[in-house]
Amino acid sequence: MSKVLNYFEEAYDELIHKVTWPTWSELQQTTIITLVSIILLTLLIFAMDGVSELVFETFYNFFK
Repeated sequence: MSKVLNYFEEAYDELIHKVTWPTWSELQQTTIITLVSIILLTLLIFAMDGVSELVFETFYNFFK
């Protein structure tokens, strides 16, 4: 049981004294970058899906 308590004490000490937390402005900036990246990737995948659907429909209709 002492190993478990020691683990939690060391984890708490590391979180309080050794971890460098981002500032509020850094957090906002990285959140905006992440959201913009997700939106762009979503639009790219949506466009690729539409193009592949068009290509396959054309291909299947050609041999129909």
